[in-house]
Amino acid sequence: MQNRHLPWVTAFILVVTLFSSGCALIDRYFMEPPEDTAQELFEAGNDAMQDRKYADAAEYFQKLKDRYPFSPYTLQAELSLGDAWFLAERYPEAAAAYREFEALHPRNDNIPYVLFQIGVSSYSQFVSIDRPQTTISEALEYFYRLKEEYPDSRYARESDYYIAKCRRFLADHELYVADFYWKRSLWGAAWNRYQFVLDNFQDLPEVMEYAEKMAQLSYFEYQKTRSEEERAKEHGSWRQWFDWL
Repeated sequence: MQNRHLPWVTAFILVVTLFSSGCALIDRYFMEPPEDTAQELFEAGNDAMQDRKYADAAEYFQKLKDRYPFSPYTLQAELSLGDAWFLAERYPEAAAAYREFEALHPRNDNIPYVLFQIGVSSYSQFVSIDRPQTTISEALEYFYRLKEEYPDSRYARESDYYIAKCRRFLADHELYVADFYWKRSLWGAAWNRYQFVLDNFQDLPEVMEYAEKMAQLSYFEYQKTRSEEERAKEHGSWRQWFDWL
């Protein structure tokens, strides 16, 4: 005897199956996908670094920092974020990431490396000597800190090269400005600027030689100008006296 309930059972199973499939489709299209775990983000960032996709790596490390601030992977991700931006040659972003790491972990063993990287990131933003040398001054600040606070670190020794380069950039900038004044016959301003180089860059003999010669010439022209101005003032005062008479 045929079971008369069988069609109803089959229909019920079909409805449940369709309903379940529909829910799955709804979830797929309307529900947000589950977030990656901290470990997955960290591994994705490292994979991107190995593939030299540094901007992608920075994105993964930034997501890890934002979503999982207390994860055991976060500290390394914060440091790797700076490295990713540095390797991508995004030096302002790299310097900012390294500075944040230092602020959050001032006693971490990686601080000598971080100070060095901040210095190199700032140094790498150099454009030309006719621009303000703000980033070069910042680089020097971090290199000097590194040598003072961690003198035995290998990064302190490596910073000597950058210190010499930074000081030359600063000296060349000062000479550029002094030459600018000289070419416009602003003798007093030129003399002061050349004298500044003589007072502050005695470790650069080739710079000192040029600055000393130009300082003497500027001072000579400046004194001539002053003498002419003084004679003009005296002449003007006598004219006023005789006009009054």
